[in-house]
Amino acid sequence: QVQLVESGGGLVQAGDSLRLSCAVSGRTFSRPAMGWFRQAPGKEREFVAGINWSGGRTDYADSVKGRFTISRDNAKNTVALQMNSLKPEDTAVYYCAAGSPFGTRVLLTPLDYEYWGQGTQVTVSS
Repeated sequence: QVQLVESGGGLVQAGDSLRLSCAVSGRTFSRPAMGWFRQAPGKEREFVAGINWSGGRTDYADSVKGRFTISRDNAKNTVALQMNSLKPEDTAVYYCAAGSPFGTRVLLTPLDYEYWGQGTQVTVSS
């Protein structure tokens, strides 16, 4: 079992930055591939960013490339999402997710992930 707890969400203005953090507990030795997803009201959950077990591979949704950065600290069992130049369309609940143990690939779809956090709200005002 892996438990995930997100933090760092909030209300910001367009152009501001936020840093989301995901604390990973439980079977942390398995070094799962990790990802961030988001879901806006009335929309499906969508991939935002992913990182493999070592941190050596990352991938991003086209809508956030160049603005968001995913990183992980395996010593501290945390995964972060640095979000810069935020836009109103970034408003959503953001979820941290954990996938396969020692995942060498970046996982891109919700079905690839086994464990999910409860989410943190990010609201960007114009």
